[in-house]
Order: sequence, then C-alpha cells, then structure tokens
Amino acid sequence: MTHSPPPGAPRARIPGPQQPPPSAPRIRAGLWKRCLGGGLLLWALTALVTYATANTTLLPTLILLGSFLVPVSFVLWAYERHGRDLGVGLILGCFLTGGTLGVLGASVMESYLLHPSLWMFVAVGLIEEAAKLGALMFVLRRQTRLRGLRAGVVLGATVGFGFAALESAGYAFDAAVSTVGIDLGALLETEILRGVLAPFGHGLWTAVAGGVLLEYRRPNGRFQFAAPVVGTYVGVALLHALWDSTHGIAIWLVARLTAGGLDRRLFAEGYIPRPTTEQQHLLTLFSVGATVLVALLGVAWVRSLARQDPSWRNTP
Repeated sequence: MTHSPPPGAPRARIPGPQQPPPSAPRIRAGLWKRCLGGGLLLWALTALVTYATANTTLLPTLILLGSFLVPVSFVLWAYERHGRDLGVGLILGCFLTGGTLGVLGASVMESYLLHPSLWMFVAVGLIEEAAKLGALMFVLRRQTRLRGLRAGVVLGATVGFGFAALESAGYAFDAAVSTVGIDLGALLETEILRGVLAPFGHGLWTAVAGGVLLEYRRPNGRFQFAAPVVGTYVGVALLHALWDSTHGIAIWLVARLTAGGLDRRLFAEGYIPRPTTEQQHLLTLFSVGATVLVALLGVAWVRSLARQDPSWRNTP
C-alpha cells in the first residue's frame, strides 16, 4: 500500500532531456536591413545634433557610424545568405582582425614602396590587395579544413569591408580637419560618397581574390599560389587601379575632346584649371561613367564565380 507524502514535503525532480548548447549565437534573418535602416537614422540624427550644437566631441561617433554602417550591413547580408555555416566568430575575426591587419600592412608597404609616378595607382592596387589577402590567410591559418569558393568569397568580402570601414574613417577624419577648423560639410560629403561606393570597392575585389585563393587551398590547409590564384590577384589589383584612376582618365578625355589647351602637368593634381561649363559637365559624365563601368566589371566577375560553384545553390 502506498502513502501520499505529507503536504509541504519535498518532491523528487526527474531531470528532463538535456539539450545541447548552441554552438554559435544565431542571427535572425533580416538583421542587415534593420542594421542599415537603424544605423542610417542614428547617423542622420548624430549629424543633425552635431550641426545644431557644434559639439566636436560627437565627431568620433559621426565618423564611426558613417564609416562602418554600409560595410557592416553588407557583411551581415553575406553571412545571412551564404555564410551561416562559417560561424559568427570567424566573420568577426575576418572583419576586425583581417581589416585592421590589411590597413596596417598596406600603410607600411605604401610608405616604403610607393613613390609618385605614372604607375602609382597600379602599385597601390598591388600593395593593398596583397595586404588584404595576407590578412585573410593569417586569420584562416588555423582553420585548415576551411576551403572552397563560397567560403573564400564570403570571408574575403568580410576582410575587404573591414578594410573599407577603417579606411573610410580615416578619409572622413582628414576631410573634417581643415586649416580653418572643423569642416562638417566635407565630412558628411565624404561619408555619403564612400558609403554609396563601398559595396563596389574593397569588399568586392577581395571577395573575388579570396574565393579563388580558398578554391585552390590544399586539403592539408596550406595555401598554394597556383596560376589562377596569381592571375586573379593581378586582375583584381588592376581593377583596383582602374577604379582609382577614373578621375584622372576623365580629365585626360576632357582634354582630348575639348582641346582647351590644358596644362597637362597639372593632371597629377586631379583638377582642371579654370574649366569651362562644357568641361565641367564632361568631367562629371566621364568620372561617373568610368566608376560605374569598373563597378559593373567587378560585379560581373564575382557573379561568374558564383555560377561556377554548385555550393551556392544550397544557400538561400
């Protein structure tokens, strides 16, 4: 015969089935949209308050928000769509560590190797793309099993966007500081321009180079510099150089078409002395057109790589 336990007596607890802890924090779908929209609102609010109060202590907030907003949003989009299996930790490592090492490496090499010349932009492209690829290899040095085009494109883009965010912050700071004080208008113009162009620059170029680099990575984890890897690096560096040269090319085209007797020695300064109205319109047209053309070449390149890899079909 069984007896019921008296009231208030402790009851034995039967443990339920144990759930394995999640291996990595989950990111909800659509976070990149909320990041982009909310960040844009915060950036605009910060710009408005800075202008209204003339409080220079808000400048770091304004610079960081404007410089990191678009790169972070695109990294979140790439992670949600194509890189959830890579893990949040690796994405953060590529963005922060890889981007910082890329900026530092490029700065050191450019200070010692770069000199004003006709081929300066080509040298800049070779140096900066090498620095970003070196940073990517450093971050992935212990991830010996990580291979494949899709992983290389996502992680390469992440390193490139980290590089772009830090570089944009530097350009915004330089634009804000002038001989007469703080130039808030120049800062905002720089951040808007670089934010709009960010998806078609460093992130795109390093995505292409990183994808081919990891596609040819050996099963033991060693990186091999096969002909396709070297050829892709050179091609991406030339695309980078062409992007940087678009303004100079536009000036040369205007001079050829208008025959205005421009002093060609001033082309290196990046402006046309005393331009006419026609020359101003042509310069804008050629500058924007050349930038769009280079951007389309980069987008077409990365899309062609994606079509060649069947693993992209398993992502949303």
